[in-house]
Amino acid sequence: MHRQTVKKKRPVNLDLRTIQMPVTAIVSILHRISGIITFVTIGIFLWLLSISLSSQEGFMQATIILSHPVVKFIFWIILTVLAYHLCGGIRHLLMDFNYIKEDLVTGIRSAQVIIILTLMLSILVGVLLW
Repeated sequence: MHRQTVKKKRPVNLDLRTIQMPVTAIVSILHRISGIITFVTIGIFLWLLSISLSSQEGFMQATIILSHPVVKFIFWIILTVLAYHLCGGIRHLLMDFNYIKEDLVTGIRSAQVIIILTLMLSILVGVLLW
């Protein structure tokens, strides 16, 4: 038998600048990106840890490296990304264990809380670094 395929005419929007992303999608995408950045920067943290634990001179060298303003700024960005990923991960765990409902309103609210909490932690880390 020959089946006739019916093509549905759906609107196609490929211009990403005109797509309005909901806050839950933005938080989800940023959580994935922060996970990749966190994974990549683990090497930097391990390298600094190995230098600082090698000897007293190594500790002083790591202190000098971390005292440079550009390195402090990069370190602040990395710690902000790590804080965001940690907050987003806790949010996902709370949803997985049904401590947070998985409906639209609660998802939007919890996404907004993650953004605000990350901003607060970012400011705290900035104050502690400088």
